Amino acid sequence: MSHPPPSPIYTLRGAGGPLNSLHFRCYGEDAPLLFSGSGKGCIHIWNLNTRRTNKVIEGHSGSSIIWVCTKRSKDTLISQGRDMQICLWDLGEGRCDLLDSVWTGSVGFCQCSMLETSPISSLLAFAGQQTEEIKIIELPSKIQICTLMPVAKVGMVMCINLFQPDSCPGPLLLAGYEEGSLLLWDVTQQSILSQVKAHPDPVMCLTFDPTRLRGISGSSEKNLSSWKLDEKNNLQLQGGVTLANPGVSQLCIREDGKLLASAGWDSRVRVFGWKKLRPLAVLQYHTDMVLSVAFSDHQDPRQRLMAAGSKDQRISLWSLYNES
Repeated sequence: MSHPPPSPIYTLRGAGGPLNSLHFRCYGEDAPLLFSGSGKGCIHIWNLNTRRTNKVIEGHSGSSIIWVCTKRSKDTLISQGRDMQICLWDLGEGRCDLLDSVWTGSVGFCQCSMLETSPISSLLAFAGQQTEEIKIIELPSKIQICTLMPVAKVGMVMCINLFQPDSCPGPLLLAGYEEGSLLLWDVTQQSILSQVKAHPDPVMCLTFDPTRLRGISGSSEKNLSSWKLDEKNNLQLQGGVTLANPGVSQLCIREDGKLLASAGWDSRVRVFGWKKLRPLAVLQYHTDMVLSVAFSDHQDPRQRLMAAGSKDQRISLWSLYNES
């Protein structure tokens, strides 16, 4: 007999709005933290030891927060809001100060993607003012590196992933578009390396494993599309997974490359083995659409967590398939 699906180890309440984005910071000697961005314009910093909020940041004039992330090198938080602003916050020594902001001009829901290139600098990619436009800047200088604009009509940019493979001298960027296509960009040359039609509908989310050069994307339909990069940086479709119900908000691969989690519009979180995309669990806890999912970066594998954020304003925390 199959085992029943597990229950969350605990639930975080009090975000006051739909949970659009989640981000863990659990390395180092400080208390493990979970950052959440809500549809009511608040960033909550949750202490996972006390299971309470350390701070609440209201920095986007009440506009929905669609992405939050921290830099590993120092206490810098980056948030993206529907007010067309990306904000940089100093969290060092208990502070919560706005350092700088970037205006995007984007009216869409495409989340930013950050690539740390050194202990002091990063590349930040985000959707621009024109619907198909992707801009990449360097932080903290805010110097514009490039603008990526496809010639073919592929519609609005929906999701992006900036990464640095070992096989390339410069960064690459994966982008999913409204027309259902995935494009692989060479950032240095500002050119398209490969393009595939991954979905019949808009690409709502994607995630990529730079170690194995494999990725997966989701849309409003029932199918997850799996693909890989070959030695010539060509995107190759590899089939995928058919879900019981349509619609995926977000996909996330655990850092050890063993698990994939999907946030479903049907209020469920589905967990797969990443190697063969074998279904492992369907987590039924939330009462509304699941909007975000994230795995923790605990250094001890036994402490790893998965978080799911829902439109029901709750965050569920799970301990799944950890090494004993």
